[in-house]
Amino acid sequence: MSTALIIILAFVVLVVGYGIFKYNSFVSQKAQIDEAWADIDVQLKRRHDLIPNLMEAVKGYMEHEKQTFQQVTEARTEAMQAGSIEEQQEAENMLSGALKSLFAVAEDYPDLKASQNFQDFQQELADTENKIQAARRFYNANVRDYNTDVDQFPEGIIADMFGFQKWEYFELEEESGARENVDVDFSDVNN
Repeated sequence: MSTALIIILAFVVLVVGYGIFKYNSFVSQKAQIDEAWADIDVQLKRRHDLIPNLMEAVKGYMEHEKQTFQQVTEARTEAMQAGSIEEQQEAENMLSGALKSLFAVAEDYPDLKASQNFQDFQQELADTENKIQAARRFYNANVRDYNTDVDQFPEGIIADMFGFQKWEYFELEEESGARENVDVDFSDVNN
């Protein structure tokens, strides 16, 4: 065999080997994304399961707040029925807004705020929100790594050849409003 033929064969083997390696890497990354999404899904289901108990705990105190209860119930139903990541994002943001309304209305009921049952559910929900945020960060980190590989050269060529598409990030609105600017007025301060 000639040296040129050996070089060409070695090059082909390297290219095919690299293609197989990157294909397996994409498959592995997709499995990690699926696992990360399953973590989010578990926490979202936990959140959805807590809401009826929370609603039951506040009903006796907030008899005149039927609209607020209806908003939370409808938002929960939408979130449970959401299909795609984009639909899930939108539905979960609506649910977060409805829960914020419920807790804002609860501020008007001192007996409810003092109720140990309500405080326990509020704490459970806050704990679940923190777990959702942690799972979301893990998921989005995996999506970022995968999408970076799909966009890079030569990995992008292999991704296109085998139909690997970019994934969507899962974004939720900030729960605490921490990103909002705080207005400070010093005009009442006496020097």
